[in-house]
Amino acid sequence: MNTVEGIGYLAASLVLATFCMKSMDALRLAAIASNMAFITYGYFGQLAPVLLLHALLLPINIYRLVESVSPDHPPSRRKRHVQGDTSIHQ
Repeated sequence: MNTVEGIGYLAASLVLATFCMKSMDALRLAAIASNMAFITYGYFGQLAPVLLLHALLLPINIYRLVESVSPDHPPSRRKRHVQGDTSIHQ
């Protein structure tokens, strides 16, 4: 296995880790790390679709993470989930 393949496996492992997260903040952090690893993999592996996808997803994940930890963030589904409401409707 070469370095580029190793970065690809790391990125894939980080995606898998996101499915194991219980909190949205942890999921976003793992997704951001995954995006960065996939951007590196796509660049060095000359995989334009992978690079483009994760270059687009990275700012979205950063924005959503900042939004969720912001003190001005309205308590939407996060608060209801803590209170035990499991419905998907807002």
